[in-house]
Amino acid sequence: MKSDRKFGIIDIGSNSIRLVIYEETDRKAHRVVDESKEAARLSEKIGSDGILPEQEMQSIVDTLNHFKKLCQSHRTSKIRAVATAAIRNAKNSSEIVSYLERYTNLHIEVLSGEEEARLGFLGTMNALDVREGFVVDIGGGSTEITLFRDRRIVNSVSFPFGSVNTTKRFSDSGHLQQQDMERIQSLVKAALDCEPWIRTAAAGLPLIGLGGTIRSAAKLVLRQTKHSLPLAHNLELDGSTVERLIAELSALSVEQRKKVDGLSKDRADIIVPGLLILQTVFAYTRCSRFVISGSGLRDGIFYETAFPKQPMVDNVLEYSVNNLLSLHPAVPLTHVIQVNKLALGLFDGLQELHGLDERNRSYVHVASLLYRIGITVNYYNFEKHTFYLMAHSRIDGLSHREIVLCALIASHRSRNRTRYTYQQHRDLLSEADCQLAIRLGSLVQLATALDRSESQPIGRMQTSIDKKALQLSLVCSHSPSVELRQVEMLERDFRKIWGIGITCEETVLSTT
Repeated sequence: MKSDRKFGIIDIGSNSIRLVIYEETDRKAHRVVDESKEAARLSEKIGSDGILPEQEMQSIVDTLNHFKKLCQSHRTSKIRAVATAAIRNAKNSSEIVSYLERYTNLHIEVLSGEEEARLGFLGTMNALDVREGFVVDIGGGSTEITLFRDRRIVNSVSFPFGSVNTTKRFSDSGHLQQQDMERIQSLVKAALDCEPWIRTAAAGLPLIGLGGTIRSAAKLVLRQTKHSLPLAHNLELDGSTVERLIAELSALSVEQRKKVDGLSKDRADIIVPGLLILQTVFAYTRCSRFVISGSGLRDGIFYETAFPKQPMVDNVLEYSVNNLLSLHPAVPLTHVIQVNKLALGLFDGLQELHGLDERNRSYVHVASLLYRIGITVNYYNFEKHTFYLMAHSRIDGLSHREIVLCALIASHRSRNRTRYTYQQHRDLLSEADCQLAIRLGSLVQLATALDRSESQPIGRMQTSIDKKALQLSLVCSHSPSVELRQVEMLERDFRKIWGIGITCEETVLSTT
């Protein structure tokens, strides 16, 4: 009997109201199964007196009740609704919450700036393998900045300006004059000056960006550069790229921006102020690069809700790989664990030939565990499906280059086929990467052959190398005849790749 759980996370933001429905499967894996977004622009609707009029609250009620029905359709076990800057900073905040709760029967949590920063940080740290740096979360009505070391928060602050209320303050039309842009930069610098820890942090740290502003920047860059991996998460940008986007977009009218490929129409008027905040923070903190995080506040709320005892994962890459593997129950688990053990043994045994480091070993680890997930789509050509799934499933803890590289290793069947796939990703991979994928892919392929019957006959494997061959000494629980035949079929290609052949010596332990 299935024990799947679903959680509905509602984020009442200053620019939009979002719903994300997460599913935790009976194998303890999780994924997003539905999401919805409606524009709110709450920061725009708050009057000069700081009050959100009651007539504006009804549209929020309608959206929340719509989201509530979606959650009911999914049979969510828990709905958690949070409100951020617009409602937090409104003078009639308590009246707004009472009104929403009365007409939706939902409990609304109003997050403090510190809580918003903490939850955004949690969602980010569970999705990026970064030890120290800054996190900036630019919302519609606030900007949170967090400094972290060893994956722990050192300091954080929330400023009461974001992309929506800054646009409202400096431009009714969304088009900024040069002096308006300079005033926005001065506003941000003055706020940053009030927090000495921001200026005194070490230079050269990464600036991890959350929120719609930096996601929009990432999408624009992906379209402009024809990036072969359609993934914004963990994309890295330099400061000059954001400066170029500001120059290009500020020169356009709002109507012209709405026609820009990759830019959402409902963000056309607020994108430039958001990018100005982002660039000013980047320059002030003397960071080395931007890193885009596709996970943030809502993900942090999910982790805290679903795993309250230990919401933060210990190893981002390992957690992500195991989660992805568990989402594909058609994969024979005992088999891929055996392939993983054998592939890593082969990598270690050939160390004197390849001289590769621990990071390269991790590529073999990832590829050998995931090489079979394509069978979820179809057994036939499953390696092609594996490549697609790995390249499009977001393996946290790997760069874009590393994701494609691991997918190539996992899907390797022949040098020509691997090279053909590599040609489609030359913006991310070098010729040396292609050669590396072929060599490491051949190790996963050989490890797969050593469990061709999927019955794990090999209990222990020792490796040695002479001038002519990789010698495998196999201690087996039962006859590995199927495996030995498969190894024999691979030996010719292995010799072409590694320059040595393969010899096997098996010992079958008596079961009597």
